[in-house]
Amino acid sequence: MSSVRCDEVIVVGGAGAVGSMFVDLMRRDGRSVTILDPADSDSPLRGDITGPDNILLRALTSADIVILAVPESVALAALPTLVRVVRTDALIVDTLSVKSQMSVAVENSGRTGEFLGVNPMFRPSLGPSGRPIIAVPYVGGPRGADFVENLRAWGATVSVMNPDRHDRLAAATQALTHASVLAFGLALGELDVTAEEVADVETPPHRTLSALLARIVNGEPEVYWDVQSGNPYAETARKALITACVRLDSATGDLENFSDVVKSAAEGLGTRSEELDTLCRQVFEEIGSRK
Repeated sequence: MSSVRCDEVIVVGGAGAVGSMFVDLMRRDGRSVTILDPADSDSPLRGDITGPDNILLRALTSADIVILAVPESVALAALPTLVRVVRTDALIVDTLSVKSQMSVAVENSGRTGEFLGVNPMFRPSLGPSGRPIIAVPYVGGPRGADFVENLRAWGATVSVMNPDRHDRLAAATQALTHASVLAFGLALGELDVTAEEVADVETPPHRTLSALLARIVNGEPEVYWDVQSGNPYAETARKALITACVRLDSATGDLENFSDVVKSAAEGLGTRSEELDTLCRQVFEEIGSRK
């Protein structure tokens, strides 16, 4: 297992979903982890990361890794202070779902020490084992490389890329997906049927989409809003969804046109069609059972 070369870690927002995941994982590895979060009344560290007092400044100066598990607005507001007080041989990590704006801010800040962006592409409560994480090295170096190796040692599948590629992929896998599921829920509410009526007759595809919808609506709206509002490619993804619905609607009057739509939709799967079809069958066997 790769060893993160540090002893002192501060997790800003360490009482939240993402922050607590990293707190638990790093403590499990034997790291000394301090939480900075007003929601954690047991933490000895107090203060505002965007306007730290002398005690917090000293703690930040001593830290070998500072993890920002906070909203983008807070991370950007804290950046000038972090650049000034976090040592150049230390590592700063953000966990933002959008990387373009932070990338520009880091470049403009003059930060010469390492700075790594990571984005867990899953709900943190699930844990990283067997799940994807994207890593974006704004300022690369050995500490960041070690951190990435630690993510892999925790079982994550890590893809390293630049900020623009991250945001394009996040728009496709998160913004488009979430918009599609929310649109399904909004449309369902217009069809004059009750959820109870649907439950008695629903097909496995409908049950699957309903489960996805339930996961979103029972989560934190801010998380999904951040994906839709902050990603520079999210609007393009939503417009592509609208265009696709219009094309589908116009093709329903002719079988040949409809077949062309299905063929075009298949192109989005690339070479993964058979693999995903098999996966879908497995999911439907599980979700379709009423036992």
